[in-house]
Amino acid sequence: MNEFMKLAIDEARKGVAGGHGGPFGAVIVKDGEVIASAHNMVLVNNDPSAHAEVQAIRKACEKLGKPMIPECEIYTSCEPCPMCLSAILWARIPTVYYGCTKEDAENIGFMDAFIYDVLEGKNTGTLKKIRLDRDDCLSVMDEWEHNENHGTY
Repeated sequence: MNEFMKLAIDEARKGVAGGHGGPFGAVIVKDGEVIASAHNMVLVNNDPSAHAEVQAIRKACEKLGKPMIPECEIYTSCEPCPMCLSAILWARIPTVYYGCTKEDAENIGFMDAFIYDVLEGKNTGTLKKIRLDRDDCLSVMDEWEHNENHGTY
């Protein structure tokens, strides 16, 4: 068994035993060294975004002092959901190793299919998207664009 995947599985077990959330764990590695590890904390934090991958990315970015960590890789006990995959992409992590599939997660009650449907434009009744006050919002984007201290993203 891969040592980093074993750590991700151990994290998942820790979360299950503590009643913290679903059976998911993640580990972020840089140059063969664990930078961060986490498990699902959705139930204990009452936070639907507290998935293992997101928790681990937050810890790794804080430890490394930057929002993008392309020099890292992530090991996760299950194929990332759309939110976690987006966080991985935003963090610019180039490699994801995963154990279980999204179908495995669905088989035990984790239903992400409706999210995939929305992303593919199939289930438009799930979410209303209404554009509002675009010009006012664009003014903040203009401020960002002309602010010398905004950094690179």
